[in-house]
Amino acid sequence: MINRNPLAITVATLFCAGSIASAQPPSPWIAQRPAVSAAQVQINPTRLTRIQPGVYDHALKNPLKGFTADNDGSHDWATLSHKYFRWNELENDVSDGLDRILAVSNQKFGNARSHNIKIIPRVYLHWAADNEKYWPADMVTDDYDSAQFQFRVTRLVERLGQAWNHDPRVAFVELGIFGKWGEHHSPDPTSTMQALVGDAFEAAFPDKLVSVRHAWQDFQGHGFGEYWDSWAHQQQMWGHGGGTASMNDANQLYLSSYVGGEVAYNWGDWQVQPGESPTDSVADPFHRDFIENSIRWLHCTQLRWIAEYDDSDAAARAGAEVLQRAMGYRFTLDEVSFTPSVRNGQLVFGASITNEGSAPFYYDWPVQLALHDPATRAVVWSAELANVDVRDWAPGSEWTEPEWEPTSGWPGWVVADGWSSASPKWGVPAAAHRIQAKVPVAVAPGEYVLSLAVLDPASMQPSLRFATTNYWNGGWHPLGLVAVGQSGGGPLPPSTTFDDPMTDDSLQY
Repeated sequence: MINRNPLAITVATLFCAGSIASAQPPSPWIAQRPAVSAAQVQINPTRLTRIQPGVYDHALKNPLKGFTADNDGSHDWATLSHKYFRWNELENDVSDGLDRILAVSNQKFGNARSHNIKIIPRVYLHWAADNEKYWPADMVTDDYDSAQFQFRVTRLVERLGQAWNHDPRVAFVELGIFGKWGEHHSPDPTSTMQALVGDAFEAAFPDKLVSVRHAWQDFQGHGFGEYWDSWAHQQQMWGHGGGTASMNDANQLYLSSYVGGEVAYNWGDWQVQPGESPTDSVADPFHRDFIENSIRWLHCTQLRWIAEYDDSDAAARAGAEVLQRAMGYRFTLDEVSFTPSVRNGQLVFGASITNEGSAPFYYDWPVQLALHDPATRAVVWSAELANVDVRDWAPGSEWTEPEWEPTSGWPGWVVADGWSSASPKWGVPAAAHRIQAKVPVAVAPGEYVLSLAVLDPASMQPSLRFATTNYWNGGWHPLGLVAVGQSGGGPLPPSTTFDDPMTDDSLQY
């Protein structure tokens, strides 16, 4: 489990003069940053250029959030893909080793990396029918209580950690194993198995977030997130949606671990909500608004099955973009300030950032400043900003809750038509998060374009993008001109051209 205090949300991050992250962290995902220094940067506001970058109104195909689909890069928005693993394809005999897990993983993950897509894997033993059980050949089917099972399940989880914990292709890990589809029912995991396997997953994945099916009541004490298998379903909103909301209210779990899952279209009263089909869910405002409210209410990061909407339907495409914006994080650059002319080798930089999405970003990805050649856009200097933790850029909280009405059928309560307000909103709006830095610049005299980027540690290349029109292909956000060793600098000239991040397919890791 990632060791984080979910209540420690930093609004202002301060830097020592000249501090730059240098050593690479031991994990490609979680950088262990030093404590924030008490020394404040002294800035003369009259010497800074201040700008308000343009707002980008469309959704973004950003990493680790949103629609979850195939890993071939064909989906309009998906940067996440969900993959099931049968236990017996990973290990069918006690003699099978880690090499088999690695081979199967490589086959299923395919070319995800080149498409900038990351995987959410889940191992299961039982699909749906009695003849769809996939236990290793040398184990007794449905024997969850034996010493053999306890040994084999903990060994498997340990090996999964060896295979996936530092694999940059893996986004999050669903615990799975127990019950149909690995959804922790039919049968439910016993308290003994929850303790045993929960401990095993926590030990195996110190650098990846793990989620379980009923996080508000099962596998307690590990900080695991939630994957809901029937998101916004008419008959599960009261118990499962309400359970997730209570969990978030009680300990703000969403600040440290993600909430997600899938939208179901094959049981009960699904036609009422979330709609007849994925296309109906995103195209019909009655369903789309309901799902968007549920996303914000529960701080949802990602959803699948709903991603299978008909992308030839114009209303479905427009509605899908609304939900893509709502899921996960969405960072706006409200204001940027910087030293226009660097004569003493020190560049002062500041930014105000707001998370307009529904959830945080859950991994500590580096934030980088760069200077570009204005003619070629080539990077001539760059520096990571120490002590900036993107996980602290939290969204709003206390979204308007649904109103409930009694029903004669199960579960006894359902959400009243629509939501509980004509204009649902955050009870506590997202706070602006301030970055303030002073870094040394070593580059030949000249005038350069200053940019900001968030890097994927797997490649140390830009990946996560801000919702601003100040964009260059490759994940860079050009902000202004910096003159080094000479006068000049300031805002970008009106002739500066930007690229559309919706059409940038160059990102990979």
